[in-house]
Amino acid sequence: MDWKEKYKDKLCTAEEAVSHVASGDKIIFGDWVSEPPALVAALVARYEELEGVEIIHGMSPGPNAYVEPEYEGHFHHTSLFIGPKTRKAYAEKRIDYIGGTPFHLWPDMFAKNPDLNPHWAFIQLSEPDEEGMCSFGNACCFSEPAARTADRIIAQINPRMPYLGGKKISLDRIDYLVEEETPLYTIGRAQIDQKIQTIADYVADLVEDGATLQLGIGALPDAIARNLMNKKDLGVHSETLTEAMMELVQAGVINNSRKTINPGVCVGAQAAGSEEFYRFIHNNPAFAVYPVDYVNDPYVVGQNYKQTSINSCMGADRTGQVISETVGGKQYSGIGGQLDHVRGAQLSKGGKSILTLNSTAKGDTISKIVPWFAPGNVTTVSRYDVQYVVTEYGVADLKYKTERQRAQALIAIAHPKFRDELTFQAKKMGIL
Repeated sequence: MDWKEKYKDKLCTAEEAVSHVASGDKIIFGDWVSEPPALVAALVARYEELEGVEIIHGMSPGPNAYVEPEYEGHFHHTSLFIGPKTRKAYAEKRIDYIGGTPFHLWPDMFAKNPDLNPHWAFIQLSEPDEEGMCSFGNACCFSEPAARTADRIIAQINPRMPYLGGKKISLDRIDYLVEEETPLYTIGRAQIDQKIQTIADYVADLVEDGATLQLGIGALPDAIARNLMNKKDLGVHSETLTEAMMELVQAGVINNSRKTINPGVCVGAQAAGSEEFYRFIHNNPAFAVYPVDYVNDPYVVGQNYKQTSINSCMGADRTGQVISETVGGKQYSGIGGQLDHVRGAQLSKGGKSILTLNSTAKGDTISKIVPWFAPGNVTTVSRYDVQYVVTEYGVADLKYKTERQRAQALIAIAHPKFRDELTFQAKKMGIL
């Protein structure tokens, strides 16, 4: 039987495929922009028939109906990332959050933790190529590891899903195929204000010609990317491939010519942007996606020459510790790949790890650089891992610095209205 016959043999509707899920089963959804909407909708539609189904998921831009109170008892949730659409459910204890595991170890966690080893993987794929292999499209990330460890796989084959180089999956691995064209989730471009632009100016000065970049999504990464138009021979090894990277490729700034591993290719675990961006990366040999246990492994990241990691954070204390996932002692988001890339960049020859933040919050009434963190806040990046911290007031290089030098450098990039108080507290603690 050739692959086309196998394909036809496994075809069914979303309702037929999901009908095989039983009460008590564990399901892992493809991550973020690749969550398969047809399969999720079919599962939610039969919720009254099910009890105690465990859904393991990350952050989704989709409806997220399955976390609403009416589904309690039918679905329970283990979340790998708390996002805007799941914060309320998390606060109301309808979601269990997995913290304390770096992103690159999630596939290992799926395989070795029996509470997370899934019976089902619901994933979204591109149409098969001439050899019957499907691409994970805009999110290989933990969709591939989910498929690798799950007992059974249901795949939504979406004609809109871009076909990328990198990791593929054979139709032999898939139990049920659902052909359904649905719009891909897109990520818009954020507004860039003067404060963000100033931070971007400082960061761009730290990026050297020939560097390999890890860069996220949002107003600040967009502003940084636009500031890199005069750089030469940049490469990409990044958890997320973005529209800003597309623009740098089109301008010839990113050519991946000086990368140590995967030369000539922008490597990511996922891709998020507009439909134009998805069309650009479709069948484009300059882009490839791989699972997160490759892309985010610090020892892989560190093999790139001048790997430069650029991430945002929520606050820093006077020792250089950084928080990126809690606010006011409560879980607000997740770690993602930040720690992986912070560490990987510093294993790289000539590499740099850059963490950015606005110096204040709530109309300049709260300093984000503090003497100590509030109780309950979780340190995301320890002081032993932090290198550069950048605000709109400058750059603090904390590497190989004393406690006194660290405090002085951080106070210098705090908002001026808080510097005296920070200095007073540092003296009170015997640091200055």
